[in-house]
Amino acid sequence: MQRDWDSFLMPYEQAVSELKIKFRGMRKQFQQASEHSPIEFVTGRVKPVDSIIEKQSRRYISDEMLEQDMQDIAGLRIQCQFVEDIYEVVDMLHKRNDMKVVEERDYVTNVKPSGYRSYHVVIEYPVQLVHGEKRLLAEVQIRTMSMNFWATIEHSLNYKYQGEFPDELKARLKRAAEASFMLDKEMSEIREEIQEAQQLFSYGKGQNVPMIRPHDDDEKGED
Repeated sequence: MQRDWDSFLMPYEQAVSELKIKFRGMRKQFQQASEHSPIEFVTGRVKPVDSIIEKQSRRYISDEMLEQDMQDIAGLRIQCQFVEDIYEVVDMLHKRNDMKVVEERDYVTNVKPSGYRSYHVVIEYPVQLVHGEKRLLAEVQIRTMSMNFWATIEHSLNYKYQGEFPDELKARLKRAAEASFMLDKEMSEIREEIQEAQQLFSYGKGQNVPMIRPHDDDEKGED
């Protein structure tokens, strides 16, 4: 029987909308308290139907097990300024009562062979529907802005090469990933200086100067 995708995806769309509001609310609470927010940007998306079907076929996931075995139909991405912020966000997720961490994968410490770094947390999130509560899985990817830049470029190239990168390009991407992480490490070394400067700009001398920053927006995540 043909699946009604609109009805199937509706709870996931609601979950993504609610989680974006909650994560952005967490960031705002830090800002209102004049504290450093470990959350810099929040984006989210529901996986497109064609991507779901392709991944279902590639991973041999049955229709009956789709909701259990495909953990990233609802996807959130949290970007941080510093590597240390990633682990603070993970700790915050563990402490919340409105969601439950069911699985996590640390690709920051355990970097993938390609050079990919990110922290993946799978949460169980209850969505309140007209006819009752539905608990579904959502994947939260937490990474620095530097890690996100590399991952976005690698993801785009993957569509061209379908994962079969030429050796030279693969080596270049690996070197770029290491350079990106070196940048993160350098920023961590001067973290206190950066945060002090940001507080002065935001709440002191620069309080009358509008801070220019991109808006959070939806984006298509990795399949």
